[in-house]
Amino acid sequence: MTIPLACLILVAILPYVLAGVGARYRITQLGSIDARQPRTQAAQLEGVAARALAAQNNAWEAVAFFGSAVVVNHMAGAAPGPSAALSVTYVVTRILHPVFYIGDRPAARTAVFVVGLVCVIGLFGYALRAG
Repeated sequence: MTIPLACLILVAILPYVLAGVGARYRITQLGSIDARQPRTQAAQLEGVAARALAAQNNAWEAVAFFGSAVVVNHMAGAAPGPSAALSVTYVVTRILHPVFYIGDRPAARTAVFVVGLVCVIGLFGYALRAG
């Protein structure tokens, strides 16, 4: 298994980890998790609990973009060294993103988001070069 594919597994697991974090904040704020109407309950969240949910949602969104880049990069036979470096850097940004999101640090969150975006664009770029 290549490093980018291993990184994709980590990125795909992250939303589940954040679901656990968000559940803790939801219970703390609202007393329980409403399994019958979770979206209605989510609309009631404020502060750190709302940010934890938003971080989880963003993590889900990131899986598709990064996953597409990794698959295209892999299929094109792109340079393994730079692809691995970009993928590892992306994982670091995806770990830091929810930390900054939940911690209410919007400037830092935006910065790591941009670095992650550049990594994904770079993966597509290496795929174009290889193809």
